[in-house]
Amino acid sequence: MQSLVAALLGHPAAAVLADVVVRVLRITVFLSLGVFLAELVVAFGLVEKIAVVSRSLTAPANLPDEVGTAILTTTASTTAGYGMLADFRESGVLSDRATLVAVTINTFFGFAQHIVTFYAPVLIPILGLRVGVLYVATRGLVALAITLTGIAAGALLLDASNVGRSAVDPDASPDGGTADPSATAGETDPADVLNDPPESRRAAVRTAVAETGEKVRDILPRLAVIYAVVSLLVAYGDELLALAGRDAAGVTAAADGFAGLLGLPGAAIPVIAAYALDTTSGATVIAPLIRNGTFTARTAVATMLVGGIISFAVSTFKRSIPFQFGIWGREFGTKVVVVNTALKIVWIAAALVVLL
Repeated sequence: MQSLVAALLGHPAAAVLADVVVRVLRITVFLSLGVFLAELVVAFGLVEKIAVVSRSLTAPANLPDEVGTAILTTTASTTAGYGMLADFRESGVLSDRATLVAVTINTFFGFAQHIVTFYAPVLIPILGLRVGVLYVATRGLVALAITLTGIAAGALLLDASNVGRSAVDPDASPDGGTADPSATAGETDPADVLNDPPESRRAAVRTAVAETGEKVRDILPRLAVIYAVVSLLVAYGDELLALAGRDAAGVTAAADGFAGLLGLPGAAIPVIAAYALDTTSGATVIAPLIRNGTFTARTAVATMLVGGIISFAVSTFKRSIPFQFGIWGREFGTKVVVVNTALKIVWIAAALVVLL
């Protein structure tokens, strides 16, 4: 029996599933935080205070003020920001169309988080100041272009029928209905909760906790199953390709096609292949080639952008699909993945045209 347990624990699938557990738990923590913050923002009537900062983004896009809280939260945690948007969609504040616009607008603010956590401390030192800053600035402009595209889409496609309480009726109630002016004196306006006795504030927090628990319980099983399936498919990808009579040369072949089309140096091929699988590895491979003059700043950035386009196929399958399907469900999650991927490819392609 002990040998069987040891064999099971030593199997590669066990390590994959252990990694899935850790990843799902991490996502669950930040997702719970996002949903909890969304509930608190509504319960304590903080939307108007936060909207002072974010209304310049939400108002032109015809989005309700609540979306501004998700946008600002995304700068600290993308998962928490998505959790807030999921909560707003679930509660009827946002229609599906308005949610897609809000997700698109979130792009630049999710990128801003990575400047502090990855680009500045890791990537720029590897690439060197000139190339590193040019690459990060280019990616930042791509993210900003996607956000501006979302704002323009909201201005053109959204109206009062696509959003809930804030944009339609300033006197709307927290559940999306219209406040009753004849309500009893014992009922509490969310905007006054902060001025109420501690008991009322604690009740608001308890309600937020209960709502958070209910929503996370709905999302968590789906999230865990999809992550487990995708992670196992990735871990045994070589074996599955072998069964299908193929090999892993497809990534290199795709990179070769991109490089030849764009007129990049032959040394771009291994860089693109490495970058498509791991950003840090790609930067490490290209760094000495920048120093010895094989790549100029422009061709280096263009090469990494091409690697980024190819990596979408990998990252979408490994991360975006499990994450988006877990939060939104298969149908709406597919829409989010398609919109995100299409906009990234279009704007990165535009950046390549400028660089080359």
